[in-house]
Amino acid sequence: MEPGTLDVSSTRSEFPALHQSVAGSPLTYLDNSATTQRPQSVLDAVNAFYSHDNANVHRGDHQLSQRATEAYENARKTLAAWLNATPEEVVFTKGCTEALNLVAAAWGGTNLRPGDTVLVSTMEHHSNLVPWQQIAGLTGAAVEPIPVSDSIELDLEALKSRLAKGDVRAVAVKAVCNVGGTINPVAEVARLAHAHGAVVVVDAAQALAHEQVDVQAWDADFVALTAHKAYGPMGIGALYGKSSLLAAMPPYQTGGGMVRGVSFEKTNFADPPERFEAGTPNVAGAIGFAEAVRFLQKVGVENAARHETCLARRAEELLEEVPGLKVYGKAQHKAGIVSFTLDAAHPHDVGTVLNEYGVAVRTGHHCCMPLMKRLGIAATTRASFACYNNDEDVERLVQAVHKAKELFS
Repeated sequence: MEPGTLDVSSTRSEFPALHQSVAGSPLTYLDNSATTQRPQSVLDAVNAFYSHDNANVHRGDHQLSQRATEAYENARKTLAAWLNATPEEVVFTKGCTEALNLVAAAWGGTNLRPGDTVLVSTMEHHSNLVPWQQIAGLTGAAVEPIPVSDSIELDLEALKSRLAKGDVRAVAVKAVCNVGGTINPVAEVARLAHAHGAVVVVDAAQALAHEQVDVQAWDADFVALTAHKAYGPMGIGALYGKSSLLAAMPPYQTGGGMVRGVSFEKTNFADPPERFEAGTPNVAGAIGFAEAVRFLQKVGVENAARHETCLARRAEELLEEVPGLKVYGKAQHKAGIVSFTLDAAHPHDVGTVLNEYGVAVRTGHHCCMPLMKRLGIAATTRASFACYNNDEDVERLVQAVHKAKELFS
């Protein structure tokens, strides 16, 4: 593969799930923001663990446990290197949602007080809003929105003004908007927040497969990640946290594997990251996550992003030719996501019709109800692209939308 190119045909051949038919048509899978498909290498890595090395980690002296422990910790090292972090700064979680709940509960529960404010962008996924509401209710802090424009872009001037009041302790933003595809200026948000003493919590669920996530360049304090939107298994994710912050945080959950010593008088907790990994971890998931990272390294995340963006912009241009169709999200910097509404048809009905032509898209509010309210709509139909999508997928999407338009007209 030449630098800066993507061999889509070869890449597509690595994904078994793509080679099937739906309703008598070739599968056109455009629901990648909800979850990507998995390459054979990830499937093989997970299967190999369960077939040969299946054992619990960290506590066994036998060979299988030793192999499992080595594979699990090597997975942490692989992910940490990909993020430009240290292994001690990477906590394995069930996914992005658990990572964000961990931060809100463990950091927020310790640091937030009455009179403090957490700023959350209006485009946030519920997983980076609801945990802050919950912990605010327990601590007496307040949660306020960061406004966004009609094009679904952060209002940085409003953020600057609000930070200047001096009571903001945390700023929560997503790296990539799962509705409009906006790529947010995370490093700039971090710079502004840190100048006023606030920590920055980033939901990077949509970013990992579409841009090089460099936590040092971002300078965010916490970054939540998930594997299943980046070609890895479901049920596994990670939290990056700056080491000084993690060291000062209490456990999120307690039990086995996260202690140094336990008596009826006192429990001494392990250092991070073990402190935040109570119980039996998802060892196979972590191994699969690391294999997904190696897949991204092979493909080249920048190559994939350029390819996906090209497909999305072409789809957007063609879809906007459909009478009565409106595309949402016109940010200057966008990932490969196209969200739209069609006159006289609910997005769920559009999605049902598209399914009859083998086109898989997502419909609904995408766990972003405050953003939907800001846009004055209840839901959208969303097509989202991955490295294995091609021009034929765009054509089938547009043809199916035309069919839906004809039906509902």
